[in-house]
Amino acid sequence: MSNSAVDSINTRLQSGYARHRLALILLITLLIAYIDRVNVAVLVVDNTFLTDMGIANDPVAKGSLMTVFLVCYGIGSVLLSPVGDWLGPRKATLISILFWTLALIWGGFATGLVTMLLSRALLGIGESMHYPMQSKFVKNWFPPHERGKANATWLIGLNIAPMVAMPLFAWMIAAVGWRDNFFFLASLGIIPLFLIWKYTADHPHLYQGISPCEQAYIEAALSKEQAVEGTAAPTNAWQSFLIVTRDYRVWLLVLAYSGTSSIYWGVITWLPSYLKEAREFSWAAMGAWASLPYIMAIVVKVGAGFAIDKIGRPALFLATGLLGSAIFIWLGAYAENNIIATILISCGVGTLAMGTPCAWVLLQQLLPGKVAGTGAGFMNGVASIISAASPLMVGFFIALTGSYIGGLMYMVGWGVFGAGLCLVLAWKR
Repeated sequence: MSNSAVDSINTRLQSGYARHRLALILLITLLIAYIDRVNVAVLVVDNTFLTDMGIANDPVAKGSLMTVFLVCYGIGSVLLSPVGDWLGPRKATLISILFWTLALIWGGFATGLVTMLLSRALLGIGESMHYPMQSKFVKNWFPPHERGKANATWLIGLNIAPMVAMPLFAWMIAAVGWRDNFFFLASLGIIPLFLIWKYTADHPHLYQGISPCEQAYIEAALSKEQAVEGTAAPTNAWQSFLIVTRDYRVWLLVLAYSGTSSIYWGVITWLPSYLKEAREFSWAAMGAWASLPYIMAIVVKVGAGFAIDKIGRPALFLATGLLGSAIFIWLGAYAENNIIATILISCGVGTLAMGTPCAWVLLQQLLPGKVAGTGAGFMNGVASIISAASPLMVGFFIALTGSYIGGLMYMVGWGVFGAGLCLVLAWKR
């Protein structure tokens, strides 16, 4: 057979858009999930909301709105991800969307800090099972050599969400008030609910909309991976948990990813307040400038996804992202010019985005598919619990010193620590 004929066959085998459409659906789902959770970053700058909650002069209470969410989200990720492995990613995601929609409706009716914190806790629990299932979908549907791009595709939702949300919420809250903001977010849940129900399945062979060529191409690649991993499945959730936690490399990765999460949630929670209070931007300017870090992050993350598939070495990419982020945030914290400071911190968030798809590629390499959901939940859960301290620590330093510098240095420390762990992981691998 000629080379041209072989190339033609390979092209036909790879043709088909079912897995690419799935990546787009995962992006939309994550985008809406993250828009739901970041609205408090703008709300804590709104005087009406702060007065209604009774926290106008309490930076620690402001930080607690994100911290409570992250703690419940982290615990739920660890405990509920084995349930997701049992249910399958499609059912688990549908249940998660319904739960977080109800939590948002509750938030719209909140009358004080306690009821708002309960809404945030329920939102965390509701969204906790969703995120690990994104990784499980990728593990089930994409050949190993395509996962860098696949992970980067849905993970850019982490950055598109605040990029869109900051100016949108700044306008919406000023126009219609904070309560309607919650009801608007609840209504958005209809979109991923329909897409997941209509256009996804747990595995390619269960989806009627896939072409035979694309199914054969995916399953041939996955069968090679499964042969290396072995086929014996854990009999219960505890066995799945042991498979995940007995590998020291997983622990190194989880702690490094905790550094990424600590920086991300620290910045996303406090950036609008920092720009408005410490850098004295107007309300409109704050909404616009708060989007810049995430615009940069989208560009970097897409490029990183392609580079990982081509070059490999995801641990080194992750180390570079963490260390680069630490350097840029440190420089931005001490910059005197407000515009330069904002650009430097934006570069820090953009550089950090380089490592996010790398972390998930690494996890998918380290763990067999039979515990993909449990492993994703463990990494996401532990990182969320650890990073829950970040919004609170920034609020603590503001209350203690009247400055954001201490909180920014807390994030810088996590960047340096996480980069060191990644270098150890790259060496051990």
